Amino acid sequence: MRAPPTGGPSPITSTDGTIPQATISLVQLRAGQIVGNTYLTVLHAGNLRKAGETEERITAVASWRDAPYFTDAERIALALVEAVLAPNPAGERVPDELYAQASEHYDDKALATLTMAIGQVCFFIPLALIGKPLPGVSPAGQWRE
Repeated sequence: MRAPPTGGPSPITSTDGTIPQATISLVQLRAGQIVGNTYLTVLHAGNLRKAGETEERITAVASWRDAPYFTDAERIALALVEAVLAPNPAGERVPDELYAQASEHYDDKALATLTMAIGQVCFFIPLALIGKPLPGVSPAGQWRE
């Protein structure tokens, strides 16, 4: 049994550098794509654009497995968010092999940060799916009448 990651910085800002903000943003975009939510997809693609990411990288997140634009560490992060969000008919979502691969690219603190970043975006998925916010409208302006 593997020990769960502990500690780690804020999953949103990653200010201590254990996980690059670009990696967290790619994971957030992929999560929005997996659940089929336009608001999350537009939001996180826009955040990546504002951060200076190329259109090739942003567009290729949906097909990251055969895209040449991602580092091995980014690929593991994308595989982890897919494993968490995509049903697995065989049962286990994050197999030990994937966790071992992630451990090759991230230390315990970084894995904790990545796990928290995936959890953070997963927290907002029900809000996006149930509340159906409009892309391009600020969170404060979503439900005003």
